[in-house]
Amino acid sequence: MPEFFAPCPRGLEKLLTDELTSFGATKLAPTDGGVGFFGDWAVCYRANLQSRLASRILWQVQPALLYRSEQDIYQMALDLPWPRWFDVKDTIRVNVTAIKCPLKSLEFITLKIKDAICDKFRSAKGARPSVDTLEPDMRIHAFIEGEKVTLYLDTSGDALFKRGVRLHTNIAPIRENLAAGILMMTGWKPGIPLIDPMCGSGTFLIEAAQMSLNIQPGIARRFAFEKLKNFDSKLWSEMREQALAAQLPVSELPIYGSDLYGDALRAAHANLDDAGLRETVDLKQCNALEASPPTDEPGILVANLPYGERMGDEDEMAALYPKLGDTLKQRFAGWNAYLFTADLRIAKLMRLSPSRRTPLFNGAIECRLFEYKMRAGSNRP
Repeated sequence: MPEFFAPCPRGLEKLLTDELTSFGATKLAPTDGGVGFFGDWAVCYRANLQSRLASRILWQVQPALLYRSEQDIYQMALDLPWPRWFDVKDTIRVNVTAIKCPLKSLEFITLKIKDAICDKFRSAKGARPSVDTLEPDMRIHAFIEGEKVTLYLDTSGDALFKRGVRLHTNIAPIRENLAAGILMMTGWKPGIPLIDPMCGSGTFLIEAAQMSLNIQPGIARRFAFEKLKNFDSKLWSEMREQALAAQLPVSELPIYGSDLYGDALRAAHANLDDAGLRETVDLKQCNALEASPPTDEPGILVANLPYGERMGDEDEMAALYPKLGDTLKQRFAGWNAYLFTADLRIAKLMRLSPSRRTPLFNGAIECRLFEYKMRAGSNRP
C-alpha cells in the first residue's frame, strides 16, 4: 500500500491526523509540520479533494536512505522508475529541503536529482523532460534529515491551500488551510453565528461558508495525480460527482464580516463572488472597535489581528489592544472570541485574561491563537 506524507501548518498536526483518519488513512504518524500515513489511491484522491488542513499530499517513492555525497543521492534518484510514473512530456521541478544536512549546497543536490531523472528518461525513452520552475506538471520533493534522504512525488500540484477561489488578497492574508484549522479550534460549527471584524480579503468567511455548504476545498481545481500513469479516471470522476451531489444550495448564512478599509472589503466581495458565495455572507465597512453582535444568539468572533507586514506603527497597535478588549467586554457578552496574532504583547495589553493560548505558525512566523470567553452579564472574561 502506498505511503504518503501530508505537510501542514505547524500546530495543526492533531487536527490533520483526525481528518486523514476520516478519509480512511491508516498507520498515521504525526510529526512536527505534517502527518505520515498509508492508504490506497482512493485515500490519496480523497485527501486532495477534501482536506481543509493539508498543504500537499506527497507520495513517498523512496524511503529514507543513508547517503554520503551528492553522487549517492544522484544514484538513488537514478535507480527509481520515473518513466513508469509519468510521461516524458510532463515538465518537472525539484524541491529540496534539509535539516542538518552535512553537504554544502542544496542547489547542487537539486541539480543532481534533476539530472538523474532526466538521465533515466533519456535512457528509457530517448528523450528527457523539460524543467518548469513556475507551473510544472510534476514536482519532486527531496527531504534531507541529517545523513538520510527521502524522495516524494507531489500528487497535489499547486499547494492545497490554493482552493482556486481566492484571487484578490490584501497585504498579508492568512493561508486558507490555517484559517480552516483555526475555525476548527474555535469549536465553530455550521449554523453557529460567526463574525470576523477584521475580515481583510475574507479568508475566514469563505472557509466557513464552504464548510457550511459542504463544498469540498478542492472541487474547483486540478491535481498533479491526474497526470500520473496509474490515474484512475473513473474512480476520480465518481468521487467528484458524489462531492458535487452532496453540496447544499447556496443561501444566506449566519456569517458576518467587516473591515475598516474599503479596498479590503472590495477584495472580500470579489473573492466571495468568484467562489459563488456572495449571498452567503453579510459584509459591511466598520471599525472593529465599533463592531457589535450581528445576532441575538451568541456565537464565535475570530480575527487575524494586524502584525508583521500588516502591523504599521507599533505604538498604534499597542493603543488598539486595550480598546479592542473593551469592545469585547462591553458588546460581546456570551460570545467566544479568538484572536490570532504574532504580536505577543497582546497578552498584557488587552487587559483580558485568555482562557487558552495555542501556538501556531503562519508560514515561518510564530503566532498564538488567544481564546477569550466573554461571560454574559459581566464585564470580566
